[in-house]
Amino acid sequence: MSAKTKSRARARKASPRRSSPRRSPAAADGNRTSEFEALLHETSKKQRYELRLYVTGTSSRSGQAIANVRALCEEFLAGRYDLKVIDIYQQPLQASNEQIIAAPTLIRITPKPLRRLIGNLSDRDKVLVGLNLAVRSASTAWMAL
Repeated sequence: MSAKTKSRARARKASPRRSSPRRSPAAADGNRTSEFEALLHETSKKQRYELRLYVTGTSSRSGQAIANVRALCEEFLAGRYDLKVIDIYQQPLQASNEQIIAAPTLIRITPKPLRRLIGNLSDRDKVLVGLNLAVRSASTAWMAL
């Protein structure tokens, strides 16, 4: 055993171990979850959302996606969002830079992390979860924040 190893072993033995007060796991998890959800709700009220919706011309899917996103934004993000609609036929370079492989695609730029949602965005619950505007818990149905 080297001198360094011996001194480390002595230091570990000499330092007293501190014990933390024990809580019941169920109570701690329930309390932490509710605290987290409250914090998430407060934070989401203050954040500004920057969204980009990539569409293909004036197709019916594109029109439906635009209407779906605008309706959700007005209902849940009124006054706190910037939505930029980009036609990939008119701006192919921008679509290429964003690596768009399907349309319609909704990208949440901010708040971070970046999120991509692909499709006509008609599944309201999935879009809300994708934008962090709702959470899915095991004990409840979809819950909007």
